[in-house]
Amino acid sequence: MEKSKISRRRMLAGTVGVAAGMTLAGGCKPLERRLTAGKGFKIGVCDWTIGRRANPSSFELAKKIGLDGVQVDFGGGEKELPLFDPGLQEKILAEAERNEMEIASLAMGTLNDVAYKSDPRAEAWVSKAVEVAEAMKQGIILLAFFGNGDLRKDPKGRDEVVRRFRKVAGKAEDSGVVLGIESWLSGDEHLEIIEAVDSPAVRVYYDVANSNMEGHDIYKEIRELGSRICQVHAKDYEDLYGKGSIDFPRVREAMDEIGYRSWLVMEGVKMPLGVEESCRYDFEYLRKIFPSKV
Repeated sequence: MEKSKISRRRMLAGTVGVAAGMTLAGGCKPLERRLTAGKGFKIGVCDWTIGRRANPSSFELAKKIGLDGVQVDFGGGEKELPLFDPGLQEKILAEAERNEMEIASLAMGTLNDVAYKSDPRAEAWVSKAVEVAEAMKQGIILLAFFGNGDLRKDPKGRDEVVRRFRKVAGKAEDSGVVLGIESWLSGDEHLEIIEAVDSPAVRVYYDVANSNMEGHDIYKEIRELGSRICQVHAKDYEDLYGKGSIDFPRVREAMDEIGYRSWLVMEGVKMPLGVEESCRYDFEYLRKIFPSKV
């Protein structure tokens, strides 16, 4: 490896890459800057949760709910994904600006069907997604590993994922983009992949409900993963937030210990009040625990 590359990797590792969920306009902001004392949390929602996947109108609804931003999905397709279209990228950026909202991050939910561990399309899409993120001035892409992409009890699949990550990691580093793994794996299993790839461009997109569902101690895992967490999904499989199995005050305590001050992106599962009102209820509950200013 070239000396300049080694130096760049060490520099990125020291700052843990770009700021989670922050745009790259004006230069990448290293992690320690976004962990400045007094800074609070931003709360967003997945565009698919509010039924507007890869749809610019998601920002108008998110603003109506009271949120800070939206996690934008690339959408699905056979050969190309909707967000690869520069025209759609411009519309999404324009709607975010018009509504005075932010893009929390980008997401590739389609990898649940077109598995990154086995499908050549997925490998090409992730590489292309890095270019899209750079063009849209976004620092994080969630990569989903559920359904066909599940990595549990699949050592060969994990090895292939590591191989593919190694190929794209340099490109992601140069673009200031972090690839966040969201899966059913434990914290230790995630760390095994991250350490095997050996790049600050690959981290964990931590979903508290997924890990809790698998029986993992989420409050311990957050502390153990620390700065390897690039962003967090707030979710509860059992009920509206505060009424189910996730102890969000304890999540906050764990985040305080690792200095996490960034996005919580709501991925709704239970919608007893309807989509809009359920999201508003969950948001208002979270805001009491995760204030915008601390």
